[in-house]
Amino acid sequence: MGTRTSPARAVQGTQRRWVLAITAVASLLVVLDALAVATALTAIRSDLGASAAELEWTVNAYGLSFAVLLMTSAAAGDRWGRRRVFAAGVTVFAGASLLCALAPDAGTLIAGRVLQGAGAAFVMPLALALLGAAFPPAERPKALGVFASVSGVAVPLGPLFGGAVVEGISWPWIFWINVPVGIALVFFALTRIEESRGPDPAIDVPGLVLAGAGSFGVVWGLAQGPTAGWTSVAVAGPLVAGLVAFGAFAAWQRRAAHPMLPLHLFRSRRFAAGNAVIFFHWASALGSVFFMAQFLQEGLGYRPLAAGLALAPWGLTTAVVPQVAGRLAGRFGERPFIVAGLGLHALAMLWIALVAGPAIGYWAIAAPLVLSGTGIAMCLPAAQSAVLTSVAPRFLGKASGAFSAMRQLGGAFGVAVLVAGFSLTGSYASPGAFTRGFTTAVVVSAVLAAAGALAGCLIPRREPEE
Repeated sequence: MGTRTSPARAVQGTQRRWVLAITAVASLLVVLDALAVATALTAIRSDLGASAAELEWTVNAYGLSFAVLLMTSAAAGDRWGRRRVFAAGVTVFAGASLLCALAPDAGTLIAGRVLQGAGAAFVMPLALALLGAAFPPAERPKALGVFASVSGVAVPLGPLFGGAVVEGISWPWIFWINVPVGIALVFFALTRIEESRGPDPAIDVPGLVLAGAGSFGVVWGLAQGPTAGWTSVAVAGPLVAGLVAFGAFAAWQRRAAHPMLPLHLFRSRRFAAGNAVIFFHWASALGSVFFMAQFLQEGLGYRPLAAGLALAPWGLTTAVVPQVAGRLAGRFGERPFIVAGLGLHALAMLWIALVAGPAIGYWAIAAPLVLSGTGIAMCLPAAQSAVLTSVAPRFLGKASGAFSAMRQLGGAFGVAVLVAGFSLTGSYASPGAFTRGFTTAVVVSAVLAAAGALAGCLIPRREPEE
């Protein structure tokens, strides 16, 4: 006779699938919107008469508020309920999207992007915390693989989606689509996800202020560096102030009664190395996507939609590979998938650097794009698993907040460093000049990926929960 699943176990399994579906779609929405806007900048400049600086802040405003509020959102979820704060974040994100879609000028659009980033900051870490709370440690890597598969596909899909919307309809529809999806997500989150909280009833206000100030200073400085110059007071000042604030934050966490990020978590090599991995992983991945989309248009003359289609190999890998990697990471450990994944991505970037040129055909870069996407997709669920399975359940919210913050800071760092590398050897003056700078940028991306692989080597094969 076959085994029969008990009704209670079946209900529990159904609830977990709902949690996985809701959090994965929410993360897809957040990441997709961050990348799709880049393809629409030319149309936004034409319609709203935006200046170059306003276009830059259309992108940076989202990332800045996102980075500043990540740790705050994790603390708020622990205090007032992760489901409640997650739903509030989706609500703010959808409302801000409506403001962006209706924006009559660039200033209003930038304000909407600030609010979008704030809403996104209350979605991403709480999505991971809700997922971690719903699945036991043995099943968590597999669930994180599916989560990474859905959210990861937004990286290459973003330029494709943005190009298709701009050419097929108009740029405001990049934002309009978030409104009905956001409303549906809030409804299902409030009706299908059980509430969970962290252990601390109090909010670490000094910690929130110091962490927010540190994130603001560092991200502001990195965003301004490529245009204002790295040695200028406008860049060096915020960077130094941000690093000082992070130092003060670490000192405060040692003596705070209710620390927002208990420093003893970093005694776990899995937790510490996993956070270092995601910093370099996202620095390399986001930086390479930023320049690859431009190379296809500036270097090879592709239109926005064609450029998005050309990035489809990344999308195919990120839709499939994380699910496999997530299942196998629970069996073989995270380290092999992190080291091999970032190693593949680094080799792919070097391959592209060797063949890049304004006269090359697409097939010269198609194979390394597949390798790069495969490597990125292998690493992400393994890094998530390393962090979220290294802490006790009561610390899931804080761990997911730290992980999301490191990812966002890594992305800002990666784009800034690749732009600096590009500026050393290239420019936008001609396809040839752009290609020279692009070659330097992807070599820098390879170096960042190698640094992440080295950090991954520090992750032990097994470690009990704290």
